[in-house]
Amino acid sequence: MADRVRVCSPDDVAPGQARRFDVGDLRVAVVRIGDDFYVIGDRCSHEDFSLAEGEVWESELEIECARHGSTFDLRTGEPCSLPATTPVPVFDVEVEGDDVWVVVG
Repeated sequence: MADRVRVCSPDDVAPGQARRFDVGDLRVAVVRIGDDFYVIGDRCSHEDFSLAEGEVWESELEIECARHGSTFDLRTGEPCSLPATTPVPVFDVEVEGDDVWVVVG
């Protein structure tokens, strides 16, 4: 059964930025593009490196791993460039008032 967990406030993530949060044992990157939020696993599938430290490509809806340059689609987790070839998990996200919730499990 899936759990809905509050991860932050909308103001905790600036537009065009990503920020890492821990949800239990799960490490996620919350990405904000305008008023839209995306939640993606925060470990690059090519090498265990934080995606939240990378650049957000707003018009492409992608995030770039700062270590080797792989980009990942924020909607699907699919890698969009090498060297990564394996997707990272994505999570449903809900924004209600002053809360950003992620659905995990």
